[in-house]
Amino acid sequence: MNIALLEDDEMQARFIQLWLESAGHSCTHYGTAQAFMDAVPQKKFDLLVLDWVLPDINGDEVLLWLRKHHGHDIPVIFVTSRDDELDIVHALESGADDYLTKPVKPLELLARITALGRRAARAGTAAEIASFGHYNIESKSQTIYYKGDPVPLTQKEFELSAYLFNNIGRLVSRDDLLESVWKRSPRVNTRTVDTHVSRIRNKLHLTRENGWNLRAVYQHGYRLERAIETD
Repeated sequence: MNIALLEDDEMQARFIQLWLESAGHSCTHYGTAQAFMDAVPQKKFDLLVLDWVLPDINGDEVLLWLRKHHGHDIPVIFVTSRDDELDIVHALESGADDYLTKPVKPLELLARITALGRRAARAGTAAEIASFGHYNIESKSQTIYYKGDPVPLTQKEFELSAYLFNNIGRLVSRDDLLESVWKRSPRVNTRTVDTHVSRIRNKLHLTRENGWNLRAVYQHGYRLERAIETD
């Protein structure tokens, strides 16, 4: 893969470049957010690795800029010393696909990059629009339409909704959701899952009155199912 690395620590950047290139990837390093943001529109990168604390613009702001102007097609992994749970949740909800805290373990970094590459390849071959009654899920724009109107969702709310719709009638555990949506960060707990489920239930009107039932199964997880036929 062709990877862009945003990291202001020159020694850390050299190590990461060495690890990536030894694994067969190409890696271009940028020491400032502005240099990185200038380069991304001009070059075709398959994956981006971002530091958070930078000398000019913080990595979370770079991520928001990236998702706003370039969509969600390019996988992003944060590699940072910030390990507070709220920081991790903020990064993932802003559109990061994975999160690693420093000091970085080279084999873990390579494994996560490989996993992100596989997921991106599968997503690229998936159908761009899937329909479920009154709901249309458009993967390219990361948008869910309800009765023709777009529903305002965060990145993680979209991913969670799409995962549940793609598993209609199946009991999915909280561990499944942490693995598939939050990439199983050990610092993201099940309360985060429960909160997001509650939000999408309300935002998408997933209620029995509307023909759907998104219900909690005690000590197991959640199941999205049709209460009545909505087609």
